[in-house]
Amino acid sequence: MIEKSSERAINLLIITGMSGAGKTTAVQSLEDLGFFCVDNLPPILIPKFAELIRQSGGGIERVALVIDLRGREFFDSLSEAIDKLDEMDSISFQILYLDANDQTLVMRYKETRRRHPLSPEGSLLDGIHAERRMLQELKGLASQIIDTSQMKPAQLREKIISQYAQTASQLTVNLMSFGFKYGIPIDADLVFDVRFLPNPHYVEELRPKTGCDREVAEYVMKWSETQEFIGKLLDFLTYTLPHYQREGKSQLVIGVGCTGGKHRSVAIAEHVGEVLAKDFPVRVTHRDMEKNK
Repeated sequence: MIEKSSERAINLLIITGMSGAGKTTAVQSLEDLGFFCVDNLPPILIPKFAELIRQSGGGIERVALVIDLRGREFFDSLSEAIDKLDEMDSISFQILYLDANDQTLVMRYKETRRRHPLSPEGSLLDGIHAERRMLQELKGLASQIIDTSQMKPAQLREKIISQYAQTASQLTVNLMSFGFKYGIPIDADLVFDVRFLPNPHYVEELRPKTGCDREVAEYVMKWSETQEFIGKLLDFLTYTLPHYQREGKSQLVIGVGCTGGKHRSVAIAEHVGEVLAKDFPVRVTHRDMEKNK
């Protein structure tokens, strides 16, 4: 029995399969989904590792382990490790097996100029055939088999994400106000310039305040161009954010910039963050607001 149900189960995914079939792409995709990932763990250590995770107090719930022939001296112990996992409470595990046909594997090895782990000096096909024989029994235990022969890395990534994404891995939106005179944030995925909006800096009683103050926010928001801009911006984000999430992006940094990062960008970021928070986890920060005091 490979899958067990438990109210607080730790979900452990063992990724294995043919060398060159896409295990690296798969584990990177799972890491983006919030999995705790370990590459090339010797099979003999899997039960001990699972026990350590179980004793962590619930801090880690989804784990992906990559097992391949780089650890072939331990590979024969994998069946024993699987049997031990099956006996452990609160551990729900699956085996994901990645495969590809010989022609595709040969082509990929030639493109990367890598040597096959089972034929470092000999025929590439001999190594592929030997690996298939070694993995045949394990393939029969797999919960899911994905043939990547006709897949590009982006297509495999999309399939992994659609298969293993959960609500808990929802896209997090980081809204950051900033001042252009201090530079554009290097980690921003999207940047919006609001310097065309009327500037509270030129209103004497508003100048010392920030976009977090009600008076400044009301000033920024009262203009028709502000309302039109926010409407178009929210339309754009409402359309694009679900697509970012579907592609497996775990967080999106949106920069909103004005001249100094004190008034307009702060007010806009606060307002947009409040609206987006109805559908996404949102964090609003103001990088340069304090620099203008």
